[in-house]
Amino acid sequence: MRETSPPGDLPRILLDWYDVHARSMPWRTGPAERKAGVLPDPYRVWLSEIMLQQTTVATVRDYFARFVARWPTVADLAAAEDADVMGEWAGLGYYARARNLLKCARAVVDRHGGAFPADHDALLALPGIGPYTAAAVASIAFDLPYTVLDGNVERVMARLHDIHTPLPAAKPALMARAAELTPRDRPGDYAQAVMDLGATICTPKSPACGICPWRTPCAARAEGTAPLLPMKTPKKPKPVRHGTLYLAQRTDGAWLLETRPEKGLLGGMLGWPGSDWHDIDTDRPEGTPPVDAEWRDLNGEVRHTFTHFHLILSIRTATVGMDAAAERGRFVTRSDFRPSDLPTVMRKAFDLSQAAALQSL
Repeated sequence: MRETSPPGDLPRILLDWYDVHARSMPWRTGPAERKAGVLPDPYRVWLSEIMLQQTTVATVRDYFARFVARWPTVADLAAAEDADVMGEWAGLGYYARARNLLKCARAVVDRHGGAFPADHDALLALPGIGPYTAAAVASIAFDLPYTVLDGNVERVMARLHDIHTPLPAAKPALMARAAELTPRDRPGDYAQAVMDLGATICTPKSPACGICPWRTPCAARAEGTAPLLPMKTPKKPKPVRHGTLYLAQRTDGAWLLETRPEKGLLGGMLGWPGSDWHDIDTDRPEGTPPVDAEWRDLNGEVRHTFTHFHLILSIRTATVGMDAAAERGRFVTRSDFRPSDLPTVMRKAFDLSQAAALQSL
């Protein structure tokens, strides 16, 4: 490993590159506008940063457009119904973010009069805002000199300095290197520039070193180690769990759904009643059916992967009469039911049931 401090005015070089090659994004104010003194809307910056956690830009664009069309300001979002927000969020995953999104919006209204504070520590005190998001909003929205360290920046710093310490142990060293380069002039543009560099040129596989603005000072390029970095500690295999879901439809077309508890996986989201999820080495959990009915096992199963485990779900279906009394959940009429409001794993179960129904015709 050859770890060196690259020569030259790296922030200026990168900003010159960014002025020409900045990605266009709906939540971003371009470099020309920023030079003219136009700062982005902190609400849009914050919303995009929360959505982009563990999610790609391509996925987020449509969600972001729908959110800001429906709730143009943080005050609008704060006043929204929880179920509406959770429904719009469905499919983005990591649903605790959606719950914290509402908590944060309401805190901004209650504590700060509906305006995000232009202060890093005040941002950090808001619900759902951790060190990364506080630094991102402070720098991008308010042009304050705080260092942003996401996966793209980690990769750029590891290669720029040829740091071979595996992640996550390397994070402190990578943050220190990134902080050394964060300029006091145009820190918001710089934060976005280094993220763009990682996303478009210093990519995980086959980095385009030949057109990189930092190719000359890059230690990993000189050593030929760029494609290997950043090193990562091998992950343990994900465990597999399984369970059962119950899909009941009333004769008028209404579906039996429940809102999951606020705490826990898929918290606050709409879903099908079902069992707990247990290790695959145990007998399949069936739980208690939510309503008395003649339940049928559906051919096929739902498979879904969460951050920490794989899940396999068996599906049972039933048709019930208008007088059916559910012990769990509530019947949602056909006109009020939108499959798109379901989180992905629950929507997979619905899609499987509909495919089976078509095959039986």
